[in-house]
Amino acid sequence: MIDWGEKLEEKIRMLPDSPGCYLMKDAEGTIIYVGKAVNLKNRVRSYFRDTAHTPKVAAMISHIDDFEILLCETNLEALILECNLIKLHRPYYNILLKDDKHYPYLKVNMKDPFPRLELTRKQEKDGARYFGPYIGASAVKQVIEAVRGVFPIRTCRQALPAKSPKRPCVNYDIHKCLAPCAGKCTEEAYHGMMNGVIHFLEGDYRPVADQLKKEMEEAAAAMRYERAAQIRDKMKDVQGLMERQIALRTDGSEQDLIAISQDGLDAMIQVLYVRGGRMIGGDHFLLAREGGEEPGDVIAGFLTQYYEEAALIPRNILCQILPEGMEGQLESWLREKKGSAVSLRIPRRGEKHDLVLLAVKNAEDALKKRNARRTIQEERTVGAAEELGRILGMDRFPRRIEGYDISNTQGQQSVASMVVFIDGVPAKKEYRRFRIKTVEGANDFASMKEVLGRRYAHALREKEEGMTDGKFTDLPDLILIDGGPQQVRFALDAFRELSLSPPTIFGLAEKEEEIWLPEAEEPIRLDHHTPELQLVQRIRNEAHRFGIIHHRVLRAKAFTHSQLEDIPGIGPARRKALLKAFGSLKALREAPVEDIAAVKGMTRQTAEAVKNGLAPKPQS
Repeated sequence: MIDWGEKLEEKIRMLPDSPGCYLMKDAEGTIIYVGKAVNLKNRVRSYFRDTAHTPKVAAMISHIDDFEILLCETNLEALILECNLIKLHRPYYNILLKDDKHYPYLKVNMKDPFPRLELTRKQEKDGARYFGPYIGASAVKQVIEAVRGVFPIRTCRQALPAKSPKRPCVNYDIHKCLAPCAGKCTEEAYHGMMNGVIHFLEGDYRPVADQLKKEMEEAAAAMRYERAAQIRDKMKDVQGLMERQIALRTDGSEQDLIAISQDGLDAMIQVLYVRGGRMIGGDHFLLAREGGEEPGDVIAGFLTQYYEEAALIPRNILCQILPEGMEGQLESWLREKKGSAVSLRIPRRGEKHDLVLLAVKNAEDALKKRNARRTIQEERTVGAAEELGRILGMDRFPRRIEGYDISNTQGQQSVASMVVFIDGVPAKKEYRRFRIKTVEGANDFASMKEVLGRRYAHALREKEEGMTDGKFTDLPDLILIDGGPQQVRFALDAFRELSLSPPTIFGLAEKEEEIWLPEAEEPIRLDHHTPELQLVQRIRNEAHRFGIIHHRVLRAKAFTHSQLEDIPGIGPARRKALLKAFGSLKALREAPVEDIAAVKGMTRQTAEAVKNGLAPKPQS
């Protein structure tokens, strides 16, 4: 499974059960994909799980470094917002939508005697009504089917009114058309029905739902239960497909929507951007220590700071709330900043009020996520350290925890690492490395004793010299040893030899992840999902990582140079010349003496010394 990192995993965990759009970003912050979802939690999580993906989606996932979401009230809003975001950002992996075609609309021209629902990709100033845009023709067809399920509109392309009545088609017989071609309805009756279609497409489906409910009740009363069930399903389709189109039903001008969410400590401001009647995105801003202030005062203070430096002040700004009497003052200030008319309003009802409520919803979601991240961070750091101290029987909070690890290869290039966590967080400036000096071979127990002895000897020396900020002055409250009870006993020996009282010391036995305290007969076993064990594991893994990096550097240096350095008469200049001439120790080892002697600066005698020095040693 891919490790997406703590930050991204937390964002994935906090995804809401809400319609909306998601924007996938690469490591440079570029938006590479925009999608919509009925349920953001289910849809976005599917990208980050080990499931089968198409080649295109798999390629996109390999470039994801972060993502953002925008919440919507309805599924249709999410669809429309997706369209607007794709047109704005033109993401690389939205391949099928990156052509030069216009997005489809539904057109109704009420100037016609018997109007139809027409699919078009171009809006014209012809007096017709346009609804959309929709993502792809399939979405348009879905809406048309929903409309036709309720309204008996004609689908034929005949020029009407006809010169003479025609025989109606089967749609008339199944009550799917009023048959204007056969003179079965007047223009007035047809237009009355089409007015209902227009209200329906605008999102006002209540009259239709009421009519369907009446028909369902009548069918049920007549014991036509199958028909009643069909009407019930049709009602669900109507409500699911034709939700109110808040993102479209604006006045077409530039608008910023500003709302706030507070938790008693901090505040989150959400700004949503509407341009040309289309919602195109949003930003949220955390205002620390503003959670207990009056929300109107907070928004007013934010508004002046935000638009003081803004490149664009829109024609209309809709706010959730403002201090009483300040609306006019702020509007005058905005007009002066913009140099033209600006309208600042607090909508109380209607469509614009619904837009502001959408901004409120996004502000609440952003603050909820931020607080959850902070809570989780505290649980994994300070909280985990406090709980670990309690489990180990400490009488105080372990502010500074040091972790130690030994790294070597069959006793060669043995090194030790010391990592430091303060308040449960890595303090990398405090990390230290040690070359093992007094221990021969692979003896991790004695090596650990040496390292702790040297670490505390340095601290005592700095204390004697009156230093307060030396490299070893700050002593640990808790020490973690990578290993079991025997490693812990050797660690304690270092303190006995220095006549020092040790801090709390414990070992972590890797095989079963058991915690061993000095003199304990049984280990402490923690649930693997607890923050305290995860903190211990992070410290142990960090000590191992830090030590192994240093060990690898020493091992590589030893492999490349040590054999030549041990040969008498071969100094830095000759080593460099030999490696440049032969490329590697292996090639040099296999070369004849004559070729070695031919290298600039070499003699026959030094060439023979190199040959002998690089010869394989006989096995004892």
